[in-house]
Amino acid sequence: MLTQPLLDKLVQLHLPSFREGLLEQLRNPQYSELAFEERLALLVDLECTHRHDRRIQRRVRLASFPQPASIEDLDLSSARGLDRRFVLELSQCVWIASHLNTLVLGPTGSGKTYLASALGLSACRNDHAVRYYRTSRLLFQLAQSHLDGSYPTLLASLAKLDLLILDDWMRDPLTASEARDLLEVFDDRFGRVSTLVASQVPVADWFARLPDPTIADSILDRIIHNSYRLTLTGDSQRKTRAAVPMSSS
Repeated sequence: MLTQPLLDKLVQLHLPSFREGLLEQLRNPQYSELAFEERLALLVDLECTHRHDRRIQRRVRLASFPQPASIEDLDLSSARGLDRRFVLELSQCVWIASHLNTLVLGPTGSGKTYLASALGLSACRNDHAVRYYRTSRLLFQLAQSHLDGSYPTLLASLAKLDLLILDDWMRDPLTASEARDLLEVFDDRFGRVSTLVASQVPVADWFARLPDPTIADSILDRIIHNSYRLTLTGDSQRKTRAAVPMSSS
């Protein structure tokens, strides 16, 4: 007689998996063979698992990855210049817990975005807050925030991210205002959280793409010297995955 009021209260308490698990226990007589504590533990485990899965799904959605990618589906062949053990070690996210950075380097089409997204997904699975940006779009958003007065709020939100992914890094030379904005971002994050930078431009060429030598030194010091590096090689993955052309015969 108390079943429906109890089910209603579980809805009020936002315990959907606990409620569904209880219904299953009521339907299946085999659960009556278990002790009360065992049945309760099963229900609590169901609810905890549900909440964990929902939290990870929310983190992945907020990360805004440009494509589905995972370490499980990553091509770790030696032809791509990747050390399997090293990549799998990075996927454990100890480097994020240690507030270090990672650089993903390689020519256009080599799979930098996919690898960066796969490591980002691993970070989400390890319950880290992640956000993916193409660098040009983040710079645009920073510029717009100056105009609408949301600049301090945007900087604060970026500072809280456990992992900030910046793709297409240094693809284009930066203006003085863009460089200052990026320095503000890195100042807030340095030594506290982690950044992953993906770039087709060699690290040696980054300095020349920044307009002010002092700001260039400051930005690069905060990115390079406490970072791991992954350098992709081989043919363009876009060509490799493209459809095989039809024979002309």
